[in-house]
Order: sequence, then structure tokens, then C-alpha cells
Amino acid sequence: MSVVRLERSASASPSRARSLTDLQLKGLKARDKAYKVSDRDGLYAYVAPSGSVSLRYDYRIGKRRETLTLGRYDATASARVPRPLEVLEFGMGVSLAEARLLLSQAKRSLEQGVSPSRAKAEKKAAEAGALTFGKWVERYLEFKGDPKSKGEQLADSTLAMRRSTYKRALEKPLGKLMLEEITPNRLATLCDDIKAQRGPAVAVHAREIVLMVYRHAQRKGIEVSNPAERVQASAIARFEPRDRALSPSELRLFLAALDRAPTMPTLRLAVRFVLLTGVRKGEFIGATWDEVDFDSETWTIPSRRMKGGKPHIVYLCDQALDILTTLRSCFSASRYLHPGRYDSDLPISDATLNRVIAMAIASIRNDAPDFTPFTVHDLRRTFSTSLNRAKFDERWIEMALAHVPRNRIAATYNVARYAAERRIMMRAWGDMLTLWEQGQSARDVIAKARRDASEVMDMDVADDL
Repeated sequence: MSVVRLERSASASPSRARSLTDLQLKGLKARDKAYKVSDRDGLYAYVAPSGSVSLRYDYRIGKRRETLTLGRYDATASARVPRPLEVLEFGMGVSLAEARLLLSQAKRSLEQGVSPSRAKAEKKAAEAGALTFGKWVERYLEFKGDPKSKGEQLADSTLAMRRSTYKRALEKPLGKLMLEEITPNRLATLCDDIKAQRGPAVAVHAREIVLMVYRHAQRKGIEVSNPAERVQASAIARFEPRDRALSPSELRLFLAALDRAPTMPTLRLAVRFVLLTGVRKGEFIGATWDEVDFDSETWTIPSRRMKGGKPHIVYLCDQALDILTTLRSCFSASRYLHPGRYDSDLPISDATLNRVIAMAIASIRNDAPDFTPFTVHDLRRTFSTSLNRAKFDERWIEMALAHVPRNRIAATYNVARYAAERRIMMRAWGDMLTLWEQGQSARDVIAKARRDASEVMDMDVADDL
């Protein structure tokens, strides 16, 4: 049996230890630093800088010193008859008299060589382990929605989708089950049923929710196997990454992972620049500084480097100009926006940007293994899809993408048109990405940009006037 030595509070003195009263406890005020006020038998009040008062007890068990929080002081409880010991628990709101009852229980445990503090922690863990899957879903969603979770926090739209999928597809069959009761076979069968009733995308998403909830429980110290790890998403459905366009929540994940990618910072900026401008990979790789005009905030890609054989003007938002300023500072000796690593007279290789993206995706898939991979070209598709969803004029988007109209006369006529509107749209796109990366809505930015663009006077009308 462990040797137990009971300790007095640090502020206690054998010669002048006095019993506290409820009146004294109610009168304790917060100070800049936490302090202690002694009661009898080693009990003491701990007053935090916030003003909260807890009743504690210090002791030694073996060579280890421990502190047990008997409970937080509840000033209203002093007016009641003390509750019997069998209904009291360590850590709850208690009166001074109830804290003394709990102290006597703690000392009995110590006499038997049992640490009351450890017993309290084990009981709490056991209670957590006894939560149903539905309760763990609530804890997971609460954690993912809390701003204090920082990098773990999910966008509101993603949380809403996961909550909806849980309620529609998982709550009824799994919500009341204990974690140990959900086996890989049971989950696989359920996913097959969901696929048949609601479609493959819902089934894959349901499996991912189970995967993430179990991982959250494991991080909280619950020893339980994760059934979703035995059920691969590819066994439920396969999705071709063709026509891949990232959603705002996926962009947030990607941009955060991109910042962590183990590669040159300038390459991470290059990937961002491609996303901001919507250009083709080859158009960026071959870009030279004589094509960039910082005064007019434009980048003019010459016809010889354009797929359509026509020069293309890219209107640069502030975020894109900031990146170009950084690249210029780093590569002033090269003619290329981003030269190769070993030869400044050559641009980066054709595969470089895809390798950077692959690094970021690998980081994402540590927590979200079903995150669908994508390539540099999918950033261009994301640019197009996002602006179309924001309901910007399709003509501005097509011109920003350098898509040549079938009508060659219209193509020539439109060369000088929509410059102002496209500038507004590109600035909005830069701000949209910034807000999504911060986990915020871009609705106000989109609405303002569309409003501003609608007020640009049409060129035909201007000529007429």
C-alpha cells in the first residue's frame, strides 16, 4: 500500500489555522493573482483572478503531490441543509459543509492507498466512454464550430452539411448505440443502404462523419477502435476527379495546408497566384517580368504564349500584386516570374506546381482521408465555377479565362470591352478567397462587386452620348 502523507494548505499554520465560515467565503474578492484561504483539516479556498472560488485539498500519495478540487463554492447552497454524501460528487457546486463531507471521503480513500484525484479523473473518463455515438457527434460538431478550435474550426456551411447528413442518414440507426457497438460490418451495411436510398455522395459523406467522430473521441482519451477505418470510401463509391472544382470550405482547407507545405515559400505563393488569376499553368510558368505592368495593375500575356493565339490581359487584384512584389524581390535577377531552382535563366518545370499541390493534399488527408485530389488546372476550373456561382456576368468570366468566342467579329469587337467590370470582378475574387480562408462569408463582397459593376456605363451608351 502506498505511503500517504496529508498536507496542510500552503497558507495554513498549525498555530493559527481557523475554520472558515460561509460569510467569509462570500466576502472573498478577486486579486491580480490567485490566493488561498485556509480552513481546518487541510481544506482551503482557492480564489482565482476571475473571482471564482473552489474548495481544495493537497496531499501526498507515495512520492507524488496531488491537489483535489472538492468542488466549486456555491454561495446559495449554504442556505440549504447539506446533502447526504451519497449524492455528492467531486467537482460539483457545493456548500462549505458539503465540501467538508467530501474531504472526509477523500481522506478515507487515502487511508486505503487510493488517490481521490485519480479516481475522479477515471470516473470522468468512464462517463465519457459511456456516451452514445449521438452524444459524441454533438461534442464533435461543437468542437468543430468553436472559434477557439482555431485551425480545427470548420466553416458554418460545412458544419450545417455534416449535421444535416447525420440527422438524415445516421441518427436513427446509430445515434443511440455505444461506440463499441458500431462494428465495421454494421457501418458497411449501413453505407450500402444509404447509397441505395440517397446516393453514393451521401453514403461517402456519412462514412466520413463516423470516421471523424471516432477520431475526436480517441483524441479525448477514449480507447475504442474506429470502424470507419476498416470501411474504405472507395468500396462505397468512386468519384472521378475530372471536372474538379473546390468549394469554399475545401479552398479553406487547401490554403491552410498550402501554407504548411514543406517547400519554398515562393512556390506556395506561385500556386496562390495561379488561383487568383485563373490562368493556365503554362501561361504562368513562361511568364516574364516585361509582361507585368505594376502601374496599370495588369499582366499582358503575348499571343505567342496563348492557346487561342490572341494576347490576353489579366487584371491584377491587390493580393496578386502583393505576390508579384514578393517574387520580384526574390528573383530580380531572372526574367521569369519564378525561375527554376538551379538556373535563373530557365522557368520552373512543368510538374513543380502539381508537386506543391500534392504536398498540401497529403497534409489534408491526414485528417480527411477522403479529400479528393486535384491538379493545377482544377484551380482554373475553381476560379470559373466560383465566379459563376457568385452570378458574375458570364461574358466577363469567359474573357478572364481567355476563352475565344466562336464569333470572330464579336471577339475583335469585345477586346476593349468589360475592362472596368473585369477589374471589379477580379478584386472581388481576391477578397472572396481571403474571406473564405478566414472562415468568413463573402456574400457582402460579392453583392457590392456586382452592384459596382452594374453601375459601369456601357461603352455603346457612352459613345452615343
